[in-house]
Amino acid sequence: MLANTLLAVSILAAATPTPGGSGGTIPASSCSTGPVQCCQTSGSASDPAISTVLAGLGIVVQDVNALVGLTCSAVSVVGVGSGATCDASALCCSENSFGGLASIGCVPVDLSS
Repeated sequence: MLANTLLAVSILAAATPTPGGSGGTIPASSCSTGPVQCCQTSGSASDPAISTVLAGLGIVVQDVNALVGLTCSAVSVVGVGSGATCDASALCCSENSFGGLASIGCVPVDLSS
């Protein structure tokens, strides 16, 4: 029953390309997809640990090289550039609609700018 439910609510998430080239960071002020996310885990959608979580949530990512963040929370926009901190991975993600469990299509963010 749970497997059927997960299949029924599967979401096809197409990751966006990394702005400025692969592996680069962007200034926090350039994140136009919503608040900067502070994610406790991040990595490629093809990483076994991450792909297992995504599969369990019923999330299908077309680009296996897409950067994904897990267990994310918003970083205060007020604090960005003036001491905002993230003790894990600060990311700007194109798809944040999974209740903080997963953010997809991410780019690393520099919180000091």
